[in-house]
Amino acid sequence: MFAIIGLVIVFGSVIGGYLLEQGNMHVLFQPVELLIIGGAAVGAFILQSPPNVLGIVLKNVMRVLSAKSRNKEEYLDILSLLNGIFSKMRKEGLIAIENDIENPDESPIFAKFPSILSNPHALHFICDNLKVIISTNISPHELDDVMETELEAHHNEALIPSISVTKVADGLPALGIVAAVLGVVITMGKISEPPEVLGHSIGAALVGTFLGVLLSYGFVGPIGTNLAYIAEDDSISLRVIKIALVSFVGGSAPQIAVEFARRVIPSASKPTFNELEQALRS
Repeated sequence: MFAIIGLVIVFGSVIGGYLLEQGNMHVLFQPVELLIIGGAAVGAFILQSPPNVLGIVLKNVMRVLSAKSRNKEEYLDILSLLNGIFSKMRKEGLIAIENDIENPDESPIFAKFPSILSNPHALHFICDNLKVIISTNISPHELDDVMETELEAHHNEALIPSISVTKVADGLPALGIVAAVLGVVITMGKISEPPEVLGHSIGAALVGTFLGVLLSYGFVGPIGTNLAYIAEDDSISLRVIKIALVSFVGGSAPQIAVEFARRVIPSASKPTFNELEQALRS
């Protein structure tokens, strides 16, 4: 929603200011210039991206329009779920959660937290590492190393859309110059035409530079930055899970383990100690 508002503000400010200065929209509307710049940008993007990267980027770009940062309630769900799992492991033994982590969709513990069931990365991260814990005698520092490696790999993959889109944004001003140069070449072929014809042709050529810069810094570049924030937000939720698991394997009580995890949540979304305690009781 906020991304759409930003797009509207950028477009409205630029076009509105142009019209307030008595600008002629007929000169500014140059679909061929947009075709040259946009087509070249799409072609360069396809050229720089392997097929699997194309799929990842296209899938994640749509998240810019719908994604929202994780809020306090979602983090409370993560902490409450982990507390429930840890408590069951303490009371009934490690093997007691085997059915829960093998079939989380059918687990009464996971069923209480639909926000986690709808988050495949967090769900798989929890279940896969709990399987390691109950099936091996892994030490806390070994578990920490294993999860840190997975987090690094996940974060690097999550940043691929941001890096790819940002590279396209960096090239758009140059592609705008390409379109402008082509316009100048066309104008030189009209050198014998009257001044009003030459003026219109030169103006149309300059629109190419305008479009390249605007698309880069007003639209595509900010989308790349937004994708980086989305990737970072995903990584934080996984790091919260990691802290809780390592603390529990290290011998901490369930409530202490989730309290350690609470400390790494960003301040804007971090539940207070009392809010976490109330959530665990309920």
